[in-house]
Amino acid sequence: MSTVRYRISHTTRLAYDAPVSSSHNEVRMTPTTEPGQTALESRIRVKPMTWSHVYRDYWGTHVTSLEALEPHRLFEIESNSTVERSSQPEDVECLSWEDYQLETLRDQYDEYLAPSPRTRLEPEVQREFRDAVAGMTPTEAVQTICRLVNERMMYVSGSTSVGDDAQTAWDARQGVCQDFTHVTLAALRVVRIPARYVSGYLCPKVDMEVGETASGESHSWVEWWAGSWTGVDPTNLRPVDLDHVVVARGRDYDDVPPMKGVYQGRSDSTLSVTVSFTRLV
Repeated sequence: MSTVRYRISHTTRLAYDAPVSSSHNEVRMTPTTEPGQTALESRIRVKPMTWSHVYRDYWGTHVTSLEALEPHRLFEIESNSTVERSSQPEDVECLSWEDYQLETLRDQYDEYLAPSPRTRLEPEVQREFRDAVAGMTPTEAVQTICRLVNERMMYVSGSTSVGDDAQTAWDARQGVCQDFTHVTLAALRVVRIPARYVSGYLCPKVDMEVGETASGESHSWVEWWAGSWTGVDPTNLRPVDLDHVVVARGRDYDDVPPMKGVYQGRSDSTLSVTVSFTRLV
């Protein structure tokens, strides 16, 4: 069994152009512990902070809810995690289209089959994806949809806004990982394959040496139901492997943002984010 261990540092800073009297936020920056991934250590440091509460949301994500109730012009969140990833035996079942039509399956995974505002596609685009996979097995259909999204969209950093949906990204034929994931989710749900959004990190360098550090960023990919949840990365057109670290899952980005909240005050804010990876083992 192959095993790697990473130290991940994720820092978010919100700078206000005038003091705000208070802020209220939710943070999703704690990697999960599950088969193939163990969060050996995870700490979140917040400045300033008056009160915090930790819980699991509906989707099973570790959430830190917090408040800063004193005037401040800078709000900073630093998450430091040590995560071990290990390879797991390949155990992908091969469901048939008849399996996906079973009432029990459709009922159990309804939330991952129903379109959401983020995974909206126009009828003509839906037909395009249905026609592209006609006559294929479900596994072949997933592979074809991921390939089409990857080939027809260009990765352009900063090309879309955080609020864009799948149709907007598809029309532009460009986007970031969030957009590739939303379009892929939308297409898979169109052909009635349950699929969910995964948020986390991707090691920024292939074959990183032990002790080496590199700058990274948050990443997203897709898991589809094949009898078990199976990961695929449409942005990079590859399976999910040891260099992917899971933080959160949901129907789309709206269920998994690393940070969201509100503040009280008359000022604008500037957001800056840094992520670094260090390989430990």
